[in-house]
Amino acid sequence: MDQDKKNGIISGTCGKDSVVEKTCGKGSVIGKTCGKSSAIEKIYGKSSVTGKTCGKGSAIEKTCGDEWLRGIIPAHGGDIYSYAQRYGSTPLDFSVNTNPLGLPKGVAAAIRAMSREHCAYPDIYCRGLCNEISKLEQVRKEYVFCGNGAADIIFRIAYGLAPKRALLTAPAFSEYEKALRKVGCAVDYYKLSDENDFKMDAGFIEKIRNHDIIFLCNPNNPTGRVTEKALLLEILRECRDSGCILVLDECFIEFLEQPEQFTLKNEIESFPNLIILKAFTKTYAMAGLRLGYCMTSNTDCLEKLAEAGQPWAVSTVAQTAGIAALKESEYLCKTREIITREREYLGKALKKAGMKVFSSYANFILFYADGEPELYSSLLEQGILIRDCDNYIGLSKGYYRIAVKNHSCNRKLVRALKAIRRVKIND
Repeated sequence: MDQDKKNGIISGTCGKDSVVEKTCGKGSVIGKTCGKSSAIEKIYGKSSVTGKTCGKGSAIEKTCGDEWLRGIIPAHGGDIYSYAQRYGSTPLDFSVNTNPLGLPKGVAAAIRAMSREHCAYPDIYCRGLCNEISKLEQVRKEYVFCGNGAADIIFRIAYGLAPKRALLTAPAFSEYEKALRKVGCAVDYYKLSDENDFKMDAGFIEKIRNHDIIFLCNPNNPTGRVTEKALLLEILRECRDSGCILVLDECFIEFLEQPEQFTLKNEIESFPNLIILKAFTKTYAMAGLRLGYCMTSNTDCLEKLAEAGQPWAVSTVAQTAGIAALKESEYLCKTREIITREREYLGKALKKAGMKVFSSYANFILFYADGEPELYSSLLEQGILIRDCDNYIGLSKGYYRIAVKNHSCNRKLVRALKAIRRVKIND
């Protein structure tokens, strides 16, 4: 992987010096050790991904001992199960960005009421759910496609469209690259700078040509930054003129105070090269039910997505839960109030603890813990999980992400940080 410092692009293929080769060592990720200085080694100590422990005293070893899920190291937050396996209890989980209000009561009631409806196969077209999504989003129901979470749709896009060269930002959600690499797609990165608060800039537009697909996340994960609508429209037009598909991931957009000022869903009809991705996972705290959807006016693309995976991807339970969730407008209003208030509280506390905090508009915060390289392990010992961001392309050791939770949980995190950093923080 070579970084072109002049133009801000990090490029590479799956061969020598690729992102995959540098991260996981030469050869396959399955059955090979993670090479020297790999991202996995940096976080968890020298290790194998084939069943060996991750080094004495490492974060993984402390979490799961010698039975680390048969050696498979998770690439994401939310792994409360390995913690429970090791300690016999459930941690306070700040590593995954789900709604702090938990599952809406209306959704729980809908699931309980359908206990006798599990004998029949699910509707493979998700007709009832697509109809409700179209009403809420104000798009034609024919433009809606549902999947087994946003990640399922990301992989369907890769398998169905089989792009040859992609452009992503760094840092960004890792599943974009993972899905693209599965189909042999070369991936270029446009590096966002921490000195510029990881803000997207117009220089990205100049890099669009010669790519046939782009994934953008707005708000971005893991930074929480938003890209202004005017710039997004410029990017969308350039993509259209360059024959490039723009996949706009809006999975966190409902956590913004005014999501309508940033969404591009009103452009779907005019731009067949636009695919908007959303999920119930984070917005409605439905991660275990696995439900996401995309919207596009590109009917050829929709057909390919349907063909790229199994027909019964969305369970009857998930479809029922999704329909109920879409009626929870008051729940979303309360969510935005809590996120705005608690994000400010956590941001101030992190700064008082000496952390470099980056501007976030979402339900999570990215920060840099200078002089605290083992913060993940230190908090783990206190029963708190956070997201170590060392394995994000574009980030390094010392970057962490935390979810914005309710005030009681946030106070516990602040008190733990106060003890670790030995500073006075009013909680």
